[in-house]
Amino acid sequence: MPCRTLPPPCRGISNIAVIVRAVCDYFRAAGLQPFVFPAMGSHGAGTAEGQASVLAHYGITEATMGCPVQSRFDTTPLGLSDLGVETYAGNDALSSDAIFVVGRVKWHTSFNGGIESGLCKMLAVGLGKLDSASSTHRHGRQHGMEAVIRSVARHILGTGKVLGGLAILEDAHHNTAQVAALPAGGLIQREEALLATVKQWMPRLPVPEIDILIIDEIGKDISGTGMDLKIVNRNTRPARNPWPNTPKVGCIFARDLSANSYGNAIGIGATDVVHSRLIAKMDPHAGQVNAETSGSLALIRVPPHFPTDRECLELLAKNLGKACLEDATIVWIRNTLDLSSMVVSNNLSAQLSNNPNVEVTGPPFPVAFDESGQLVHWSQQ
Repeated sequence: MPCRTLPPPCRGISNIAVIVRAVCDYFRAAGLQPFVFPAMGSHGAGTAEGQASVLAHYGITEATMGCPVQSRFDTTPLGLSDLGVETYAGNDALSSDAIFVVGRVKWHTSFNGGIESGLCKMLAVGLGKLDSASSTHRHGRQHGMEAVIRSVARHILGTGKVLGGLAILEDAHHNTAQVAALPAGGLIQREEALLATVKQWMPRLPVPEIDILIIDEIGKDISGTGMDLKIVNRNTRPARNPWPNTPKVGCIFARDLSANSYGNAIGIGATDVVHSRLIAKMDPHAGQVNAETSGSLALIRVPPHFPTDRECLELLAKNLGKACLEDATIVWIRNTLDLSSMVVSNNLSAQLSNNPNVEVTGPPFPVAFDESGQLVHWSQQ
């Protein structure tokens, strides 16, 4: 049964190139000479060229920004934070007179806290490239990631080098809902309040229990962990993470790797079976660098994989003790960033009929496989 939760989103940070250009124009109008640099930690396969490529993919280039875009990977140590964490900053950042960070404030897919993904994490993990990413994640295993991010962000802010930042908030459909300029003084406290707000807007699957979740694609452009682990309720660090109780998802089947993930298949380890096409698109090195840096080796473990959708789904039905696939409750989504449209099995229709946030968009139809055993996508039925 096809249904939707209203307008479709776009991927990544909506309007990011427009927003960064506006920031550049603001500083240029003030008589300054801005330049853009990535604060991505180990992303972009852990290279300066890879990070520049990521920026370019999102429309952030010298031509579109009207100012230089620098991407270097050399860093300078900035001493120890109050938790004893080694802190770093990229020399691209340190070559400036002042640093102004631009990023989205949202929940993190791997841990819970009052500070998760946002400007503080960019300062603590991203600013110092691979060195910062390695250091913060290493200490995060001892102290917890939120405590480490707070500690390192305080240390970086204490250098006086950071002017402030622009926090971007998105609604459940990934539309830009709010932007907020935060001065360096009070940045951490302001970000806490913004995160509390945006957590109320985050999308969720429409039913509390699912036997099989089919995901068309996972990828680094969809989530830092390939898929949003809070949406699918897969906790990779249970010792330090109070986690949502729902939804309860029995098995996850991932059908493909997004093109914009550039072979980084982190998150594959949170699935139970994948299509062989996903395996064929993997760049093991990219995923390994990401997993080693973040301490998430479990997320690159390769599950069983088969060349047809039918084989993958039949395996899961047997694993769940179902006599046939039709006995399972199934939700089929594009990815965890786009929950605006999906298909659910008919045995979930009663639950959806009482959900005011869900609109049924068409009559039921049987799940169909083509002659080669591949699913006929619901968008074509």
